[in-house]
Amino acid sequence: MTTIGLIGSGNIGGTVARLAVAAGYDVVLSNSRGPETLADLVAELGPHARAGRPADAAAAGDIVVVTVPLKVYREVPAEPLAGKIVIDTNNYYPQRDGRFPELDEGSTTSSELLQQHLPGAKVVKAFNNIFFKHLASLTRPSGADDRTALPIAGDDAEAKQVVTAFLDAIGYETVDVGTLADSWRVQPDTPVYGPPYGTFDDPVGTPADAEIVRAAVAKAHR
Repeated sequence: MTTIGLIGSGNIGGTVARLAVAAGYDVVLSNSRGPETLADLVAELGPHARAGRPADAAAAGDIVVVTVPLKVYREVPAEPLAGKIVIDTNNYYPQRDGRFPELDEGSTTSSELLQQHLPGAKVVKAFNNIFFKHLASLTRPSGADDRTALPIAGDDAEAKQVVTAFLDAIGYETVDVGTLADSWRVQPDTPVYGPPYGTFDDPVGTPADAEIVRAAVAKAHR
């Protein structure tokens, strides 16, 4: 049984955990406030979920989802993630994270920063461009006509295949947009960030297939 570790269990992390458990995965949840604060979510998810500290989630996960504010990415435990596939959901919001000059000037991406912090891991960008309520509501079984696609980016082809299989299992197609250096195409204020899936005031969202997502990614510019 594949285990999904979650470093950060807020809106996106909690949603991914719910989708993972529904698809038959075990999950290990963590946050910065301690496992006792996740008791309600663990109880909701049932016997396939448990809570620990970030290092516990990192060690237990076959795939580890890092979903914390970018400003604290250096607090993600690096040693237990060596050799692991890490899904990075982070976005750069200067009003929350403070200024990162290298991101402001476009010389790197937020996912590349995480990869530099986790040199032994295989980072794949995913889940960062969709509202968490839409992520919960737009999941569809394989073969459904109205299946939605999510973009991914990464430097390791095998890791992207594993993440593609995980997304397929929880109800999504994928669109590979390239390397972590290319992940700026799915960052905030790009055409694929939010709009293909509907507006924030619509909790249900709108399905967006791979063709729609590819077209939105292609419109990104710096």
